[in-house]
Amino acid sequence: MNTIRHTLDPKHPKRLTPEERAELDALTDEEVEERALDDPDNPPMAESERGTFRRVPQVRDIREGLGLSQSEFAEEFGIPVGVIRDWEQRRSFPNQAARSYLRVIARMPEEVRSALRAS
Repeated sequence: MNTIRHTLDPKHPKRLTPEERAELDALTDEEVEERALDDPDNPPMAESERGTFRRVPQVRDIREGLGLSQSEFAEEFGIPVGVIRDWEQRRSFPNQAARSYLRVIARMPEEVRSALRAS
């Protein structure tokens, strides 16, 4: 099973004491895995659930692939630049409609540009 370790965002207050943080950092991958499996609030994914989740489009990857700055991307595709920044810095995440729009932009940028110019 794959367990992912996340680092706390330094911009947000940590809820752990330095001692607690050191204890967690000292855990081996096997110990992390064991604790994760023992967590009743976060049960492992069932085999039937594997492969059913779609990745959230990475806005920065799409934007940089098109060679656009945040403000250029925002203007071309009608998304407020502050929203783009929040998505890229993971302060917020695109909702379902925005994820769908981002997938279309990623696959068909010229068609989206053309459609937006026509309206």
